[in-house]
Amino acid sequence: MTDQPKAPAGQVQVHVPADLDPIYANFAMVTNSASEIVMDFAQVMPRVPRAKVKARVVMTGLNAKLFLRALNDHIARFESQFGEIKLPEGPHLADRLFKANPPEGSSSE
Repeated sequence: MTDQPKAPAGQVQVHVPADLDPIYANFAMVTNSASEIVMDFAQVMPRVPRAKVKARVVMTGLNAKLFLRALNDHIARFESQFGEIKLPEGPHLADRLFKANPPEGSSSE
């Protein structure tokens, strides 16, 4: 049996490897089965019609709900420190952010 440091009751020691590269995602797709929530994180670039999934996270429904609670708490802290995060209005946020500009010389009017 190996000697491993013990975390205080109710706490978990988390080790983040030094060589772990962060992944930037500006797009997420969430799906589910009867037993899991699946979150795919991708990078969408303007004028590029395809997005490559960079990470997939699978959680139980309970863990996803706990994650949602933690994320809500952190968003509230972020907004109290830096101001409200304003979402653009309209039904198609992705179109507003990533819709390709019309080619030069063409007119949409």
